[in-house]
Amino acid sequence: MSRNPPSTHFELRCKLPCSAKEAFAWHERPGAFNRLNPPWDPVRVLEHVGGIKDGARVTIEVPLGPIPMRWTLEHRDYQKDVQFKDVQIRGPFASYAHTHRFHSAPPGDCILEDSIDYRLPFAPFGDLFGSAFTKAKLEGLFKYRHRITTDDLKAHSQFAASPRQTILVSGSSGLVGSQLVPYLSTAGHTVKRLVRKDQSKDPNEICWDPKVRVLFPSLTGIDAVVHLAGDGIANGRWTKAKKARIRDSRIQGTRTLCESLIALTPRPKVLICASAIGIYGNRGEELLTENSTHGDGFLAEVTKEWEEASQIAIDAGIRVVHLRFGVVLSPAGGALQKMLPPFRLGLGGKLGDGAHWMSWIALDDVLGLIEHAIHTEQLYGGLNAVAPVPITNADFTSCLGTVLKRPTLFTVPRIAAELAFGEIAKEALFSSARVSAGKAEASGYSFRFPKLEQALRHVLGK
Repeated sequence: MSRNPPSTHFELRCKLPCSAKEAFAWHERPGAFNRLNPPWDPVRVLEHVGGIKDGARVTIEVPLGPIPMRWTLEHRDYQKDVQFKDVQIRGPFASYAHTHRFHSAPPGDCILEDSIDYRLPFAPFGDLFGSAFTKAKLEGLFKYRHRITTDDLKAHSQFAASPRQTILVSGSSGLVGSQLVPYLSTAGHTVKRLVRKDQSKDPNEICWDPKVRVLFPSLTGIDAVVHLAGDGIANGRWTKAKKARIRDSRIQGTRTLCESLIALTPRPKVLICASAIGIYGNRGEELLTENSTHGDGFLAEVTKEWEEASQIAIDAGIRVVHLRFGVVLSPAGGALQKMLPPFRLGLGGKLGDGAHWMSWIALDDVLGLIEHAIHTEQLYGGLNAVAPVPITNADFTSCLGTVLKRPTLFTVPRIAAELAFGEIAKEALFSSARVSAGKAEASGYSFRFPKLEQALRHVLGK
């Protein structure tokens, strides 16, 4: 009679800055799974029904080399404020059971314990060749998950006394929006998504066409709006048609939205509108604050008009914050995603002499700043969404190489970049913007990742 080989046990604990009841509630809210999904090895949620109570299931698609695999987990042993368990129904393991336990830890904290019992497939060869790899993957994954859980709960606790809000988000499928929705949902807010569709059966989706100036009756009851929609500036060369799309998607879309918001009764109290540090242009060594003059060039002009498009909302008494994004760091999208393939091959290098300044920000700090801006009534106007320590391109290159353990010996000549990418090389790749985070810090925001190396290690699982 054959017997199954014994399971391998993995366990990791962390202390959370809240009660077991609060930590359990965070895990039970929509979006918790998305927040815990690591950006360096993302999975796709195919179906999730029933929350985390007994019998609820989630089916995800996990990357296993070049071939994605479906993994279905069923929730069991639900004990409110105490524990719940994920048990594999089918997937990459021979067996898998993950218990989430919450232990009170006076005077008001709790201990989160992740306990996993698993068996690898193809025993005994799976154990022989995959045991160390699996353990390392689990350690990296759960250290990341514990950091996210701890930091998110700490950030949300600052505004725990404020009423929960209904928040409208445009651009919810983009790099920032796709994480902002679960981030705000796990804080207990109701999040509605403004989507470019003709119709939707999802009660949390509101359909719109940014080119058509219409009023949305379904916007009634919105407390705050985060407007992130806009055509990507780095998707292709800047042809005349591409420039028109970049401009229209930002300016016309913002005007359409603002005209609709000011017609509401009551109106939303705050509009957080995406902007960019491109508004400053190429400024060399100058330290740039929100009071610095606007720069020259296509990006600076578009960003200036983008911010001006929300003036009608300001005139109507809505508090407007223009969040001027720096380079948002995430391997799931944006500039870092494009850098990683050559850097991982050891072919990465600085752009030109590397002396131009890069003002960057970790994606989790973008989310934190948005939440901070929603709740901080004294914030309005331009707000630089950058980390406190800007860095030159040469130093950024060196740091990324160190984190990836790869050489960075190559140099991309400016003329070659301009031939390959056209105008975007001049205005984005080689533009120098040394931008201050002083206004954000003075308003009370504390950055999770003020320094580059810690930010890169977090988002890359290093």
